Amino acid sequence: MNKIAAILLAAGRSRRMGAFKPLLPFGDSTVVDACIAHLQEGGAQQPIIVVVGHRAAEMQARLAHLPVSIALNSETESEMGVSIARGAEQLPHEAEAVFIALVDQPAIQPEIIRHLIDERARTGALLLVPEHDGRGGHPALVDLKFRDELLRLDPQGGLRALFDQHRDEVLRVPVASPYIARDMDTWDDYRALHREIFAVEPPNLEPV
Repeated sequence: MNKIAAILLAAGRSRRMGAFKPLLPFGDSTVVDACIAHLQEGGAQQPIIVVVGHRAAEMQARLAHLPVSIALNSETESEMGVSIARGAEQLPHEAEAVFIALVDQPAIQPEIIRHLIDERARTGALLLVPEHDGRGGHPALVDLKFRDELLRLDPQGGLRALFDQHRDEVLRVPVASPYIARDMDTWDDYRALHREIFAVEPPNLEPV
């Protein structure tokens, strides 16, 4: 069994969306449920750590039935690096690497997760980034040799600064999925993605 954890970032306010992204319907489930399921099915074996902030109590209630850990980022206007650090604080000591995943990318298939795990095992790479048509995306896979650096990420530079600092240790992994680099930022983004994945409009046709 691998010892790979995951941090799923879901603390933001979804201002550009006009609706709370994590709890939007996505097929028969929700966006956050889909992200968690794909990480689990892809091979993240340690408990998945979901970083919540905005509507934290609602998120905790929604996820109570799942084998996930909750980390709180009370600074809901903060940069992504702060949420990553809050999640890293809860990483189990035995974890060897961690996926950094975004809640607004619910269409990343489990096979992408598996492929990154396989490439880490095959190459020994410490920092892996999926790439589609020359464009990098998420989830990134970070060896926990960098645990301390995740705990003190620069709020502005975030994960990008860590990867830039260790550029020689980064492996870019070509994948077939465009969804690794496609964020779901606006209501139109959400509707278009739902149509592509499920061939139907999402059940709620107006932002809420």
